[in-house]
Amino acid sequence: MDALALEASGKKSSNAGLGAPVSGAAPAKRKQAKKPKKAVVFFEVEILDAKTKEKLCFLDKVEPNATIGEIKSMFHRTQGKSLKDEDVLQHLPVGTTATFYFRDLGAQISWVTVFLTEYTGPLVIYLLFYFRVPFIYAPKYDFTTSKHWVVHLACMCHSFHYMKRLLETLFVHRFSHGTMPLRNIFKNCTYYWGFAAWMAYYINHPLYTPPIYGEQQIRLALILFLFCQIGNFSIHIALRNLRPPGSKTRKIPYPTKNPFTWIFLLVSCPNYTYELGSWLGFTLMTQCLPVAFFTLVGFIQMTVWAKGKHRSYLKEFRDYPPLRSPIIPFIL
Repeated sequence: MDALALEASGKKSSNAGLGAPVSGAAPAKRKQAKKPKKAVVFFEVEILDAKTKEKLCFLDKVEPNATIGEIKSMFHRTQGKSLKDEDVLQHLPVGTTATFYFRDLGAQISWVTVFLTEYTGPLVIYLLFYFRVPFIYAPKYDFTTSKHWVVHLACMCHSFHYMKRLLETLFVHRFSHGTMPLRNIFKNCTYYWGFAAWMAYYINHPLYTPPIYGEQQIRLALILFLFCQIGNFSIHIALRNLRPPGSKTRKIPYPTKNPFTWIFLLVSCPNYTYELGSWLGFTLMTQCLPVAFFTLVGFIQMTVWAKGKHRSYLKEFRDYPPLRSPIIPFIL
């Protein structure tokens, strides 16, 4: 709260006296006089901008025992909620006079552009390390190939993952918001590109050693990776079919005939569940510490997104299935 200007107004009510009993009348029990109600003094609170002294809000009839925290809550309630582009004026809780608050979100960029940029980077960066272009490793290793087949398998899985993401961005995803702040592209690209370079450096390093349990571990990891990639794609298709082209309507996602979507019975955001499983498989396949760290950081971020989406589902749909968890069935 930047600044509060308080004004109090009120009048004390006068006490009314009781009349004397009429002479000659029969004595009667005198009724106890009622105590006059104490006048309640309300405050009028004017909220100003600390720098410009511009009036932001005027609160009428604020109780004298209201705390500053309660006044802050009253102020935020007067600001209303964010409006969507498709909201109709006559359906909003306003009269014939409506007050709108404008917020400058700064430079914007489309979601498609951000996704294409942040996913193309890891695809190209990883291949630079895989082909061992000059100035990455020692000169004698320039354009050499690894003798371990798991290195080649990891390159195919990594490339497949990001090619899938690029194609989904172009042909599958339907975005509810057209743009995001321009600064997000720098943050997202730093995350994806930086981790891709870190992982690729060690996986494609000439001194890289294969997983400790050999082919059995690699094959198990490959099965987990491919299973979760198919599951993730299936969820994206199911979510796409919930929203007709050109609309922003939201519906409760339910399982379809595709068995990979049956996880909707237990999880609100199974696309994140499958994404986590894919990177767990890639971690098991490469047995590389940077990959494990990337998986952990991604899991934390996806958990935050899943919890937020789960809360919005519960708030928007009263009949939302209560058995579902945000990302991990019965746990998280």
